[in-house]
Amino acid sequence: MTSRTEQKIEYGDFQTPAVLAREVCKVLRNLGIDPRLILEPTCGKGSFLQAAVHAFPACKKVLGYEIRPEYVQMARSIEGAAVFCQDFFQKDWLSTFRDLQEPALIIGNPPWVTNSALGTLGGSNLPQKSNFRGLNGLEAKMGKSNFDISEWMLIHLLECLSGREAALAMLCKTGVARKVLHHAWGQNLEMEDSRMYLIDAVKHFNASVDACLLVCILKPGGRSKECTVFSDLGTSPEAQSTVAFRDGRLVADLASYKSHGHILGESPLKWRSGVKHDCSRIMELVRTDAGEFRNGLGEVVALESTNLYPMLKSSDLLRGSPTPSRYMLVTQCAVGEDTSRLQRESPRTWEYLQSHSKLLDSRRSSIYKNRPRFSVFGVGPYSFTPWKVAISGFAKRLDFHCIGPYRQKPVVVDDTCYFLPCKTKEEAGLLTKLLNSPAARSFFHAFIFWDAKRPITAQLLAALDFGVLGKEVGVESIPAWLRSERGQMKFL
Repeated sequence: MTSRTEQKIEYGDFQTPAVLAREVCKVLRNLGIDPRLILEPTCGKGSFLQAAVHAFPACKKVLGYEIRPEYVQMARSIEGAAVFCQDFFQKDWLSTFRDLQEPALIIGNPPWVTNSALGTLGGSNLPQKSNFRGLNGLEAKMGKSNFDISEWMLIHLLECLSGREAALAMLCKTGVARKVLHHAWGQNLEMEDSRMYLIDAVKHFNASVDACLLVCILKPGGRSKECTVFSDLGTSPEAQSTVAFRDGRLVADLASYKSHGHILGESPLKWRSGVKHDCSRIMELVRTDAGEFRNGLGEVVALESTNLYPMLKSSDLLRGSPTPSRYMLVTQCAVGEDTSRLQRESPRTWEYLQSHSKLLDSRRSSIYKNRPRFSVFGVGPYSFTPWKVAISGFAKRLDFHCIGPYRQKPVVVDDTCYFLPCKTKEEAGLLTKLLNSPAARSFFHAFIFWDAKRPITAQLLAALDFGVLGKEVGVESIPAWLRSERGQMKFL
């Protein structure tokens, strides 16, 4: 017997409250949307169909599609709507839209669930498997291939609607809305206007996610690549920002981009992420007042100091006081290095790893497969430079830290942090000054979506041109300094 929780995951079943459906329809009506046809591709119990019938009484054709037969029966009680039992992923939407009257309104609340969540339950309510984001093998292994089902659905609907006169109005996570817009703008789909209205997902769905109503107005020849973000669904909502597509990138704040978008380029210094081990109970240790090391299992252990490095986690950087409070056991100096050398060079460490091999061997990430036993990832000469400029990927404000040696050893950071490796204190200090400058902050604000789980990304950091930034803040020697250092620091 399938539980209700499993059914909710299988179908992403967050039914739209009637009051929210009515508010959405009121927003659409105030925008001047006057459809000849209304269609909901995943109508559930019919809240949106019911609201749409009342909000647009002049529309004579209202269609709903739903995969679950019991919901279809409930929705068929709505007067003025025709409802069909249909799997979204089996229907030919391109042909369906080709035969429908215009302007059309495609409305609804597609499933709030990811493909990996469905895979956990063996769910079948999925699109045909494909790497629709074009990820490389490593990105897929690191989890970037996971996506919301609604992302695929909305992109597919927009592609089928491009070139027609229609409005797409869907409730979804804000992160999904941005990915959909990024794809649509990048593919030059014909959109005349786009808007996002933030909603309270906890209030309406008891879901702790950032969500919105995404409205896309499509017309033949539409070339708009901007989206106004509003604070709520109220009668006079406040415009918070404008999301846009510029230079092949999604811009979070158009005003900041206009003032400092010229800093966009390519960093000659390579940003790195910290060491990934996926077993903190064994690989992370706290040094007690007595000078002993204690692991996450509460065991006091005596290991050679050779492979122990003071470490900083995202939580340390977020607190604003980057003083190491623990140590990391780093088993390799480079990815793929033979770890059996530890048996000869650090026998106590090797014995420790062997005694906890069950936990280490059960690490689930595929990046450890076909690697030497007890491997870590994201490690190289850059991990052990004496100085670093680091920031947490989870940071909710821009705060770059200059990190130096601790107790005569280089500090390592975990894989939730990004850093620039530096040889000297002067180098790290200068880079920290540049990155914390008002110009750099404005540049990053142009591209950062602060509601994202990990607002700071390596891709974003790598897009800052230090040469242009140096001139912006009045440090004229920066371009030459970077060029010379780049030549001397090839391993970084």
